[in-house]
Amino acid sequence: MAKKLSEWINTDIAGLRDKSMRWLSEQYFFRDPNRPVFSDTNYFYPPADGIVLYAKQVPADQSIIDIKGKAYSLQTAMRNEAYRKPSLVIGIFMTFYDVHINRVPYPGCLCYNELDTIDTYNYPMLYVEKDILGDIVPYTRNADYLFNNQRVLNRIYSMQLKQEYYVLQVADYDIDCIMPFKLKQNQPFAQNQRFSMIRYGSQVDLIIPLSELYEFIPILDAGMHVEAGIDPLVKIKEKS
Repeated sequence: MAKKLSEWINTDIAGLRDKSMRWLSEQYFFRDPNRPVFSDTNYFYPPADGIVLYAKQVPADQSIIDIKGKAYSLQTAMRNEAYRKPSLVIGIFMTFYDVHINRVPYPGCLCYNELDTIDTYNYPMLYVEKDILGDIVPYTRNADYLFNNQRVLNRIYSMQLKQEYYVLQVADYDIDCIMPFKLKQNQPFAQNQRFSMIRYGSQVDLIIPLSELYEFIPILDAGMHVEAGIDPLVKIKEKS
């Protein structure tokens, strides 16, 4: 269930903080624990386990967050200046302690597009992880990687909502390993079905274009820890 960051640190990972990096990377990181699979199309569920960094509605060309005085927008995130739709965007940072299996937040047909790094290498996410574990707010003050790193933009079309939404996966330093589980494009996925994995640290954003038919209401704030497939993230309300 969703927990405040401090509660998650003091309960779920308290017994892991003294483990070696080798043990974490070899024995713990690649786990895929059994968990209940929920299906409720009144909600979007999180695409990833992790800490909610931001949850807000923004025009496509306006800043989601400012990082060291530089604006980070949806157009920047998706690397598409032609994207014009105001959207709800929720960023989830996966720490080294999180399960790194990603799940489909809402049922639909998925296609994906891999976007390479802008610079020679991916930038490290370690500084953001340290800020999160140290509970230093804002957690995004060192998130320079958002402008540069390799990413996969997953577009999911929902027949029920009559629109598409996006799951943006961003890889960590020297990893370059976002692994889709189905290589074919336009494949149907059930709600909360596994669809991909990112090695080691990473970030996943849920991007939902605003609709004339439905309201999309975020129900968890920044600083909450969520689990993919378990914690409702966005309430869907039909407009009258």
